[in-house]
Amino acid sequence: MAQATAEEPIWQTEGAQKRSSVQSMFGEIAPTYDLLNGMMSLSLHHRWRAYAVSKLDLKEGGNALDVCCGTGDFMIPLKKAVGNGIVNGVDFCLPMLEVAKPKVGAHLALGDACQLPVQSERFEGVSVGWGIRNVPDIDAAHRELTRVIKPGGRFVSLDMARPNNALIRGVSEFVFNTIVPKLGTLFGKTQAYTYLPKSTQKFWSREDLKASMERAGLVDVGHRDLMFGNICVHWGRKP
Repeated sequence: MAQATAEEPIWQTEGAQKRSSVQSMFGEIAPTYDLLNGMMSLSLHHRWRAYAVSKLDLKEGGNALDVCCGTGDFMIPLKKAVGNGIVNGVDFCLPMLEVAKPKVGAHLALGDACQLPVQSERFEGVSVGWGIRNVPDIDAAHRELTRVIKPGGRFVSLDMARPNNALIRGVSEFVFNTIVPKLGTLFGKTQAYTYLPKSTQKFWSREDLKASMERAGLVDVGHRDLMFGNICVHWGRKP
């Protein structure tokens, strides 16, 4: 499987090369992903996911899909929201799905966010957590996510963001660019955890993500900052 070269780090790749490099990177960090995710977020990511799920307005018995599901943490509050409904998870990295399986059981599938192995208009709610930043084509991913939502259904995305406040942004970027890679180094994954702050700096703005969701056909698109603007939740509805 192709990977980014030393001359071209993962965060500088684009298109098919980005897909392959990111896929390989997540395969390497899958065993320690949950541990480091908890450390970096001070375990607040569970609270952020619960808030994001509330924006889907899911009902008992509904069906939901988590795209870029990784180790399955978003599927837990989704399942709580739909009760006896079904929650499916899709990810393009098999090692991440293998970590997810003991947590969430069945309904996991290997697939790409830009070409989902899912029939159209199947789900009342679709979520993505820290995934849109990693896809090779954000517009294509939003179109696919919208395609599989039932009319009237909702989409929510939770991801990193750059704080609008210059002082907070400076402090955050210093922390992300120094402490996060050092955490990765402790587990022998320096490049993977350098990718997080670097990819955040290259990530689309809140307004650009909103516009992409609207181009995909979503309406009532909104967003809210969390953790002083280091995290942002976007949501929208399929008419």
